[in-house]
Amino acid sequence: MPRKQKKAVGLKYRPGEDNAPKVTAKGTGKIAEKIIEIARKHGIPVKDDPDLVEVLSRLDLEEEIPPELYVIIAELLAFVYNLNRKKGSSRKIFP
Repeated sequence: MPRKQKKAVGLKYRPGEDNAPKVTAKGTGKIAEKIIEIARKHGIPVKDDPDLVEVLSRLDLEEEIPPELYVIIAELLAFVYNLNRKKGSSRKIFP
């Protein structure tokens, strides 16, 4: 059975400017690996959730996530805040 290619999706949210998080990067294979590498290099948390990535990868670049995904994205943001708190990071996720 062939190995499934890795997928990655990057999101960005600017409170006060964006209505909802937007897809800013997406790709499979080598592109997905590069997205993850860049995120880690810049201290951006990476969550491994293939089901969520599958749904988000269907969105276009710069497209806001649909309301149906708000709850799961809120859970993702809570995950990111929790990681930052555990690290003692004072770095803001959203400038």
